[in-house]
Amino acid sequence: MPASRRHLLFTAFAAALPWPRALAAAPALPLLGVWSEGLDPVGFLVSEKYDGVRATWDGALLRHRSGRPVPAPAWFTAQLPAIALDGELWLGRGRFDALSGIVRRARPIEAEWRLVRYLAFELPGAPGDFSVRARRIESIVRQSGSPQLVAVEQAPVADRDALRRRLALTVAQGGEGLVLHRADAAWVTGRSDAILKFKPALDTEAIVVAHHAGRGKYEGMLGALEVRTPEARRFLIGSGLPDALRRDPPPIGSVVTYRYRDLTSTGLPRFASFLRVHTTL
Repeated sequence: MPASRRHLLFTAFAAALPWPRALAAAPALPLLGVWSEGLDPVGFLVSEKYDGVRATWDGALLRHRSGRPVPAPAWFTAQLPAIALDGELWLGRGRFDALSGIVRRARPIEAEWRLVRYLAFELPGAPGDFSVRARRIESIVRQSGSPQLVAVEQAPVADRDALRRRLALTVAQGGEGLVLHRADAAWVTGRSDAILKFKPALDTEAIVVAHHAGRGKYEGMLGALEVRTPEARRFLIGSGLPDALRRDPPPIGSVVTYRYRDLTSTGLPRFASFLRVHTTL
């Protein structure tokens, strides 16, 4: 399916979800496509794919991808420049759940926010190709002098083998994967082949449509989530569910992120495994 079609399907899918009205004000953002092994990485700049919370800065307000304001302390946002940025709030590798708790609090806890970094990887709407924008981000971060603001490191790779080695090293160190961005790409919104993710396993979102009761050791608990994809395909997710979630399942209508290896000929994910309840802040 063309990337533009997938984006339209997900936009319509998201609009139908029981999320707050604030989601309608969600900013238009670049979205990640999926790296194909047959592609040549020459001409791309590569960075780590951080397991944080996406946030945009418009020069005055820090917002979640839903459009809702991030309840960050005033001192945190005061360090950000008067220029639009797109990036990731990040606490460290493997610490997404702790980060999610921090950024959800209506009343921020200062000691917690001192540990949070804003990793900037894009300049929304800025002219020039991505290599130019990446250099400008580095300059902006240097001039800010803020320990909270960090420029995401972008670097080329020589060939496919070098790309695979970098992925293996990143994952071995606890990273989630890589992002490849065409160095000559203009800033665009939506899903395109200009920005691609490369991970050991793929992941995406689906809406919970039913709960299936567990059996055996899961008697009286959740056995599997029945979910629906943006393309209206339904399937069960029974692996990867922690016991706490089996006792208190995500409600019908919520969105979950799941991992999978690849797709069947009918478009269903192979070896789907629960990853997390999707953050829709």
